[in-house]
Amino acid sequence: MTDCSADEPVDFVPDDLPYLKRASERGRHEIVLGSIRGHLEEQPTPTAVYAAVRNWINDLTALGEKVAKAKRNSP
Repeated sequence: MTDCSADEPVDFVPDDLPYLKRASERGRHEIVLGSIRGHLEEQPTPTAVYAAVRNWINDLTALGEKVAKAKRNSP
């Protein structure tokens, strides 16, 4: 049995960079979806929920188009 203080770091995170990148992207995805879900749950009626969904879709599509255009135009 090893003697380990509570203040000593424990190495649970692998040194696998692709794994860390995927885990980070997944975490960001979950945070964003949670935020959107929270916004949708605040809507007072089903009609308002659908309107908010359409707004999110339109905003996200416009953002994606801007980012893609910027990437196309960058050297």
